[in-house]
Amino acid sequence: MRPFLLTFLFLLLNYSVFAQSLKGKVVDESQQAIPEVYILNKNTGHHTHSNETGGFSMERISLGDTLQFSCIGYQNRQIVLDNLKALLTVQLHSKPISLEEVVIRPQVDALHVITDIDVQTNPVNSSQDILRKVPGLFIGQHAGGGKAEQIFLRGFDIDHGTDINITVDGMPVNMVSHAHGQGYSDLHFIIPETLDKIDFGKGPYYQSKGNFTTAGYVDFMTKKKLEYSSIKLEAGQFDTYRLLGMFNLVESNEHNAYVATEYLATDGPFESPQNFNRINFFGKYTGMLSNTDKLGVTASYFDSKWDASGQIPQRAVDSGMISRFGAIDDTEGGNTARSNLLINHEKIIDENSSLKSNIYLSQYDFELYSNFTFFLEDPINGDQIKQKENRTIYGFNSEYNTSFTTNTLNGTWQAGFSLRNDQSNSNELSHTLNRRETLGQIKLGNINETNLGAYLGTTLNLNRWTFNPSVRVDYFDFQYNDALLTNYSTQEETKAIISPKFNVLYNQTEQLQLYIKTGKGFHSNDTRVVVAEEGNHILPAAYGFDGGFIWKPTPKMLLNLAYWYLYLEQELVYIGDAGIVEPSGKTKRKGVDLSYRYQPLPWLFWNLDANYTHARAIEESKAEDFIPLAPDFTLVSGINIIHQTGFYGSINVRHINSRPANEDNSIVAKGYTVTDLNAGYKKKKYNIGIQVQNLFDTEWNETQFATESKLQFETEPVEEIHFTPGTPLLLKVMIQYNF
Repeated sequence: MRPFLLTFLFLLLNYSVFAQSLKGKVVDESQQAIPEVYILNKNTGHHTHSNETGGFSMERISLGDTLQFSCIGYQNRQIVLDNLKALLTVQLHSKPISLEEVVIRPQVDALHVITDIDVQTNPVNSSQDILRKVPGLFIGQHAGGGKAEQIFLRGFDIDHGTDINITVDGMPVNMVSHAHGQGYSDLHFIIPETLDKIDFGKGPYYQSKGNFTTAGYVDFMTKKKLEYSSIKLEAGQFDTYRLLGMFNLVESNEHNAYVATEYLATDGPFESPQNFNRINFFGKYTGMLSNTDKLGVTASYFDSKWDASGQIPQRAVDSGMISRFGAIDDTEGGNTARSNLLINHEKIIDENSSLKSNIYLSQYDFELYSNFTFFLEDPINGDQIKQKENRTIYGFNSEYNTSFTTNTLNGTWQAGFSLRNDQSNSNELSHTLNRRETLGQIKLGNINETNLGAYLGTTLNLNRWTFNPSVRVDYFDFQYNDALLTNYSTQEETKAIISPKFNVLYNQTEQLQLYIKTGKGFHSNDTRVVVAEEGNHILPAAYGFDGGFIWKPTPKMLLNLAYWYLYLEQELVYIGDAGIVEPSGKTKRKGVDLSYRYQPLPWLFWNLDANYTHARAIEESKAEDFIPLAPDFTLVSGINIIHQTGFYGSINVRHINSRPANEDNSIVAKGYTVTDLNAGYKKKKYNIGIQVQNLFDTEWNETQFATESKLQFETEPVEEIHFTPGTPLLLKVMIQYNF
């Protein structure tokens, strides 16, 4: 018995001395916290990540263990532990991004590495470039630059956001029951240079993402600090001017604050000038209130006004009646404004647990004038419509995270809760004349829509396997007060939906990850549609599957290939003559996504994203089952140069195939291939450059619709392609001063 006790005491003493816990923090050269640093114990194989405050903890650590710290954009560092009692502070030095440093690991969605690479090698320099950073996502502008862009992804004509969940720093961008269409997402309040990272995912597989997450989600994250203050001036053809100012206000180890402002004006290439102008203000504070509390406050405002030539019929151009840049009704246009206040708080509860919360408030004004059918409905005054609303959005999100470790596995638990309320007052659709006279009100009322959401999920790491089961519950309350009814009455419908999800990852090596993702998502319908149909099809579901791999065939290459399938209980289709989105039938989509990144030299990067989709309506006959404007093939490729001498540049090509514009494919939306170029020279104090959009002056249609319309002299309507012409060759010059 005595030898046994001595052995037990020896083992216990050995464990207490040589296998303890370690706490630490990871910072950069300016002592700022670095989140999401991968920390690997090379002796035991155990790993962890730094949190938002740069802190981390690791169990079963022994004296003499070697820890490796790695993060994209920073030099790797190894430390041999010689003290387990003191708080370990590790400083990482920034460096140009290198594909050789990318390691594919469990718990890490390596697809995010792709956007990290793209943002650093080819920075966003316009509001339209923001969404184009998501692999496979295309956009189009068709209303003078002030309207939200039309979005295409995975065989969806998403219109302005019906099937993609978009947020900025966790604050929602999509507008439910919007005057122009369900899910309307206007990102023009973002100043491009404040963008830091892009978190995205395709499909309905993500527990924290609720409404509109069918084709996927995008979360744009803004910078917590600036490297330097700067002033930038851009000038180009078509009376295009842009002035940007970004200024550090507070810069310390614990607190950072900066402001940015932008003014943009252009007439565009159209015969009737766009008279577009937009002004943006943005301010952000990030600070440590204590060792365990981090606070962020963001405020932003934007206001824009514009005129537009609208979508023009192909027959008017073919006959010589107007040019490609002419107009049938050049009194289209509008104005919009949005004010945002966002407060983020992170509480480190202990070394394994944290609580992230945010609360937001938005005030939004929108007024848009359009004419899609010209003189079809009103042969005297024309068919111009006005869509208008005043909206208030408020809500909050909160997520609890805790990690655990046992002898056989480690993982995390996540639990979250969210509340959102939209109050859209005087939501209006009217028949107007010359943007001045209201001829008749088609729809007018007040909308109050509330969404409660909750989710629970876990991530389990078992050797090379990662399992991620989760479930999400959403509850909606739709209320509509129709101002055109004689008697006051509030129509109300409620509905809940449960969305289970299950993802599996297998890391064969640090160079190869296989994955299968499955899940259920949904998009809500417009409140006015919900109450009109008395609660039928309130929350149509989407069921998806992704199977693929992420592979580094060589240290300088990164490849992602995936097959996917998505079934949608109800499609949302844009109705051009009314300017609204209406529900349609069941659909199915399947396709293949390919993303490839290659860095043959330290200063040279090549990117390629190719996407094929087969999209069809289920309940229609085979000859009439095409989904209008659903792209079947898109491709984006580019070469980017970032040289240590200061020279930089890129040439980027984007291509979209011709695609059906109506259900029987009798009308076709023409595809296009457009090439853009930028080049410049950058030093610490200044940056000069040029940008050339549509380098080869290609004649292309940015947006296209199959619309039935009638010109004033015509006796019968005609259904054909109506389009907004894409920008011809556009040259801009830029100069930036840093201080």
